[in-house]
Amino acid sequence: MIKVEDILSLTDFARNTKAHLRQLKQSGRAAVLTINGKAQLIVQEAAAYQRLLNALERTKAVRRKKRQR
Repeated sequence: MIKVEDILSLTDFARNTKAHLRQLKQSGRAAVLTINGKAQLIVQEAAAYQRLLNALERTKAVRRKKRQR
């Protein structure tokens, strides 16, 4: 779930990159970056992204096993 505080303009992210990167690492959540008020990019700390990929792979494995039954 995206929280309001996780939505940032690309300009603000660029101006305050170090602070935003610390926040991304601390929270483990992704940030939505906007350009001209529209969501354009998602930025996420690498370890949090890897956890997301691992969870997706586990879900796929469970589905494959259910289909094989």
